[in-house]
Amino acid sequence: GVCALHYSIMPKVPRMQKKNSEFASNVTKRGVVPESRKAKQSGYTVGPVLLGFFLFVVVGSAIVQIVRTVASGNPLA
Repeated sequence: GVCALHYSIMPKVPRMQKKNSEFASNVTKRGVVPESRKAKQSGYTVGPVLLGFFLFVVVGSAIVQIVRTVASGNPLA
């Protein structure tokens, strides 16, 4: 019933004590934590190929628009 559900949700006491002791030791270090605790940083969030393709589309679109405007003889406004 209700008691079994209550105990299955609560964390185990030894596990909680271990996590608390790890956290307490990390608090006094102020940024000098092991490499495994630091967030992993990758080189690029967007790959160079995708960035190149995006620039190609944007610049190519601008050039095509300029050529169409000049060829039609209409002002931009």
